[in-house]
Amino acid sequence: MEINSTSSRAPQHRITEGNSPKTSLGFMAFTLLAFLLSACNNSAPTPTNSPNQPPPKVKVTQPISQEVTEWDEFTGHIEAIHSVDIRARVNGYLDKVNFKAGEKVKKGELLFQIDQQPYRAQLNLAKAELDGAKTKRDLAKNDLERSEHLFKAKAISAEEHDARSKGYLEAMAAVKSYEAKLDIAKLNLDFTEIRSPIDGRVSQELITEGNLINAESTLLTNVTSIDPVYVYLAVDERAILRYRRNPLTSSQHNFKGTPVRLELADEHDFPHQGHVDYVAPKEDLATGTITLRAEFPNEKGVLSPGFFARIKIQGNSPYPGVLVPDRAISTDQDQHFIWVVNQDNQVDKRQVKLGAHIEESRVIQEGLKADEWLVIEGLQKLKPGIKIDPERVSGSIKQEK
Repeated sequence: MEINSTSSRAPQHRITEGNSPKTSLGFMAFTLLAFLLSACNNSAPTPTNSPNQPPPKVKVTQPISQEVTEWDEFTGHIEAIHSVDIRARVNGYLDKVNFKAGEKVKKGELLFQIDQQPYRAQLNLAKAELDGAKTKRDLAKNDLERSEHLFKAKAISAEEHDARSKGYLEAMAAVKSYEAKLDIAKLNLDFTEIRSPIDGRVSQELITEGNLINAESTLLTNVTSIDPVYVYLAVDERAILRYRRNPLTSSQHNFKGTPVRLELADEHDFPHQGHVDYVAPKEDLATGTITLRAEFPNEKGVLSPGFFARIKIQGNSPYPGVLVPDRAISTDQDQHFIWVVNQDNQVDKRQVKLGAHIEESRVIQEGLKADEWLVIEGLQKLKPGIKIDPERVSGSIKQEK
């Protein structure tokens, strides 16, 4: 039993102590070699196109070099220059409404007619009273002239002569009083015809024929001027400072005459042109803005008071710029980049700094030269370093005026 036990242990002892270190060292060497080969492959990737696929077809172009004028955009609201509430200046019953709601009216055009009969009667009465006063004045004048001769002949006393002189002066004053009453009667008769004080558009009538109108209290309608119009906008402090440094406006800090453009909600390309008319003298501390007012011609009447509009103000002097189509620009978080093509038709992803937006293009401030080519269609097919099959296209960019 002891011999068998000894002979069985000896082989076990040799296997454990002799063969195990060689196996472990070989495994470790193989693992280390595989890791080093993998690291070498990862450290120097070479992007290639798929072996069974041709280079992707994309459209490329060169940027446009042209003079650029930048415009700042704001939201403004349109207001009428004049808006007049129409009220009567005399009492009376309304005889006639002489307009249709919403139509254009001219200054002096008849809007309402008040019953004139009472005022014609007052006018006739004033005329008659004036005629009577003139007759009395003439009699007093004749009486005074006779008194002058009698007083010189000492046929009447000084007191009687003074009384006749006073009577003539009172008669003259009475004539002036009745002349004033006649003027008032004429005015009141004129006031029965209520006319538009301005050119503009009239709103609906607020009282109908046959109703009693109280002078100065009954609102009849409103007339709003439509050509030209004002547009008010709030401009931030930074923009104001930039305008003051702009050679186009720096000579006058109120910017009066600075060109501005406008578009309504359903319009494009800012078709309406106007100019700055007024700048508030101080900043609104609550909003940090300064109010600007621009004046726009409105012959067609499309700029309605109360509407909101987009406003553009020229923000700088023209400068040479490099522009690319908007669709060529990609965004990665807060960074913008384009795909640039080299002489070997390989593409590279390049970060750029964007400038002003003009039509459907962007000014590239940094990151692109005017003679380089960039991809404008097929961006989703691209990876850094791959080759492409470019189709070169050319185009032009419309400069904003």
